[in-house]
Amino acid sequence: MDPITVLGTISGTSADGIDMALITTDGERLLSAGPAETEAYAPETRAAILATIAAGPSRRDLWPGLAEAVTRDHAVAIATFLARLERKPDLVVFHGQTVWHDPAAGETVQLGNPQKLADVLGLPVVGDVRQADMEAGGQGAPLVPVYHRALAAGLKQPLCFLNIGGVSNLTYIGGEHLMAFDIGPGNALLDDWIRLSGLGDFDRDGRWSGAGHVEASRVEIALRHPYFAQPAPKSLDRNAFSLKWVEGLSWLDGAATLAAITAEAVARSAALLPRTPKSWIVCGGGRRNLTIMAELAQRLDAEVVSSDVHGIDGDALEAQAMAFLGARFMAGLPTSYPHTTGAREPVIGGRLYRPSA
Repeated sequence: MDPITVLGTISGTSADGIDMALITTDGERLLSAGPAETEAYAPETRAAILATIAAGPSRRDLWPGLAEAVTRDHAVAIATFLARLERKPDLVVFHGQTVWHDPAAGETVQLGNPQKLADVLGLPVVGDVRQADMEAGGQGAPLVPVYHRALAAGLKQPLCFLNIGGVSNLTYIGGEHLMAFDIGPGNALLDDWIRLSGLGDFDRDGRWSGAGHVEASRVEIALRHPYFAQPAPKSLDRNAFSLKWVEGLSWLDGAATLAAITAEAVARSAALLPRTPKSWIVCGGGRRNLTIMAELAQRLDAEVVSSDVHGIDGDALEAQAMAFLGARFMAGLPTSYPHTTGAREPVIGGRLYRPSA
C-alpha cells in the first residue's frame, strides 16, 4: 500500500481526555510521526464517563446518551486540531470510549458513532476496531502490539513494551515472536484512591505514593488474585480489581501499597514470557510516576526506561497505534494475532465509514 496520513484517536478508561496523533505509514512501517495532542473532554462528559464505567452493565440505559456526547466531543477536538494544523488526513481512526470490557462474555463496549463522526468531519473513519477480534474468539485487547513491533525495529531484543494506563499491559517482542496480555492494575486504582483522599485527581510524579510505606502483606494478598496465575493471552476490565486491598490504611500508605502492587504484578508477569527481556520500555501515564518506575527498577532484572529515552512519545503512542491499525485495515493486514489476543487466527479488525453523500 502507498503511504497514507492517518489521524488516530483514543481515550482511556481514566477519561483524561481525547488523545490525537498523526502518522504517515504504509501499514507495515512508521514512516513519520506528526503532531499529537490531548484535548480534555467537556467536564460533564468526563463525569458521565467515570460514573458509567463505575456502574458497569447495570446501567446500559446510560450508554446511548453518553455515546452522543463522546462523538460530539471527538468531533470538536478533531476539527479544532486539524484546523490549527491546516492539514487533512487521508483517514481518521475512532476508537471510541470504552465503558465495559468482559472478554469471558465476548463483549466489549466502545461508545461513539463512527458514521456521525465521518459525516461531521467529511472524512473516512475507521471504527469498531475491537469487534472482529472478539468475534474470532479473541479478547479484543490488547491491540497495540503490532505497532509496538514496528517501533521495535532496530532495538535490542527480546524486549517488552510496558504500557501503564488504567490497566497495565505488555508486548513481548523477540524476533518474530510477538506476545501480549493485560498484566493487572495500572494507574486506575491509584487514581481512584487519590481522588477519594482529596489529594487531587491522580498521583502526580508519584508524590503521594512515594511518601507512604508499602504494606508488603497487602501486596502478597493482592497478587493471590486468580487472574495473575492465568496463562496469556488475557485481558481485563478497568473495574476487575477494587480498593479492598488497601482498606484501613492511611492515604499515603495506601498509595504506596497500590504503586507496589502495580510493579509487583509486572515483575511476576515475566514468568509468563518465553525469554527474559533485555529491557522494559515504559509507556503511558505511569512512566511519569517516579515511585512506580523506581519500584519496577527494583523488581525487574532488566533495564527499565521511559519510552522517551528511545524518542517514542509515550503520551501519543496509543493514538498513533490506532492510526497504524487503521492503515493496516485499509491495507488488508492483520491487526491482532492468536498470541496477542487469543483469536483463532490473525484478524483484520475495523470497519470503514465513509461520509454520507
